[in-house]
This record gives sequence, structure tokens and C-alpha cells, in this order.
Amino acid sequence: MKGKVLKSVGKNYIVRLEDGRVLACGLRGVFRHQSIRSTNPVVVGDEVTVVLDGEAGVITAIHDRRNAIMRKSVNLSKQIHLLAANVDQAILVVTMRAPKTSLEFIDRFLVSASAFGVPVIILVNKLDVIDQKSKSELADLMGIYEVIGYKVELCSATEKKNLQEVESILQGKTSVLVGHSGVGKSTLLNHFTGADQKVKQVSEQHDQGQHTTTFAEMFSIANEGFLIDTPGIKGLGVVEIEKSEIGNYFPEFFRLKTDCKFHNCVHINEPGCAVKQALECGSVASSRYRSYLSIYNSEDKEIYR
Repeated sequence: MKGKVLKSVGKNYIVRLEDGRVLACGLRGVFRHQSIRSTNPVVVGDEVTVVLDGEAGVITAIHDRRNAIMRKSVNLSKQIHLLAANVDQAILVVTMRAPKTSLEFIDRFLVSASAFGVPVIILVNKLDVIDQKSKSELADLMGIYEVIGYKVELCSATEKKNLQEVESILQGKTSVLVGHSGVGKSTLLNHFTGADQKVKQVSEQHDQGQHTTTFAEMFSIANEGFLIDTPGIKGLGVVEIEKSEIGNYFPEFFRLKTDCKFHNCVHINEPGCAVKQALECGSVASSRYRSYLSIYNSEDKEIYR
């Protein structure tokens, strides 16, 4: 019988079957899906085959995924950790302060999501705590990402500002919420799903959020969509991408690629590089190019905040 994984806690899963029943399920055998070495073989959003075992079930097969959101495992650098699968979009929740999300973290996530076929919308939360400096930085952020084709939405989850606009983005789609701990994912989830996820304050001393979500879970929302909550991402490494292909996941670089002198230009030391020329004249953001170099030179390095 087919089903969809709604919740993943260790090696225990909650699966909704085609007939509407919801079962607690375990795994049978060892899974290695699509040659990906992951710390968790089954993930929320997976379509699976389940065999009934009394009042519980056993997952015996994972169906092909159309996409996935993943990050490098912090403790096992040669493996990856899957966050969600078969999603229509990722909502990358960022904040300008309390805590501040770095542009490099944003860029790394955008590259990773693009490489696995997941569209991303950048959602800037906590407008209620933005100061004058943060307003300037927000304007810069919007200028960088909107011009290269990413949708940037602004909201305050605690004050319920602009949440109708966000709700329209979620309508009829399976979306996954991602971002650092403390950016307001749980508050957003509670608003759109009626769930009761715990919310904790950001540490003023370290400007970091505290983990409240420890596992991934899928919730239904009123507008015929689904929202997947994930644990806060502290470090983010880019995985499964060849160095020569990294530039293809920077939209502004990809558009300029055909103007480079050499077809295999990697936009670093080659003469006649259209990306480097655009960087010099300001049509490519310097922060984006720095992120590109960081990813190119040290894919194994995880970026924190």
C-alpha cells in the first residue's frame, strides 16, 4: 500500500496511507536511495510502500523523489542529512537581526536548493525588530536577490503583518520552512496550521535562536496546501555539486556564461570572463561573488549564520 511520510523521528515514521489512515511505521532492511549517502534514508514528503503489521506498518520501499532539500551532516562530513522531499517550494526564512542571517548562508542554500530542483522564496521575518541599520541592509538584500529573479517577501509573524501575502504563496502547494533557529519558523507554522509548536526567545548574548523543532513534520493548512517544519539549520554545506557546475546555480552568472571567452570558464582567473567584467562594473553583487568563491574553494566548509 502506498503512503506519504508526514513525520520523521529517528527511525520512526508517521505515514498517511492512500485510504486516509495514519500509521506509525518502522523500516525493513537497509535503504540507499538514488546513490545518496544520507544519515536518514526516509524523509518527510517521501512517497513509500507500506506493509501492514498489526496496528502498525513497515516501510519496504521508497519511490523516486522529484526533488529534495538536504544539507551536509555536521558530524559526518561525507554524508548528508535530508530535510524534506517532493516539495513545490522552499520558504527560506531569514532575519536582519535577532538573529542576523548572513548573505553567504542565503547564497549557499539557494545554490543547494537550485541544484536539486527546488524553487526558493526568501521570506524576511521580524520586521517589528528592524532598526535603522537593518533597514539599509534589508534594502541591499532585496536589491541583490530580486534583480536576479528571486521573490523576496517581508513579514512580522509576531505582529501578523503581511501574513495574507505569505498565505497566498503557500496556497495549494507543499512548502518546506527552512532557516536558522530563532528566525520565527515555529511562529509562522503555528499561524498557518493551528499547530502548537514551542517558541523560545533568541539569546541576546550570542544573537542565536534556541532549537525548538527537533524533527521534521508535515502539517496541512487551510488553503489546500501542506507546510513542512524542519529543525533550525546551524551550519550549511553545499553537497553533490561539481566545482565546474557551481556557477550554473548562480542565475546572474549563468546568464553571462555564453559571453565568457572560454566555454569552460569558472569565473576566477580566466581572461575575457564576462562575470568578472560584470563584477567590476557593479552589475554582479560583490557579496554574491564572494559566496561563489567560498563555495568553489571550500565546498566542505560549513557556513554558520
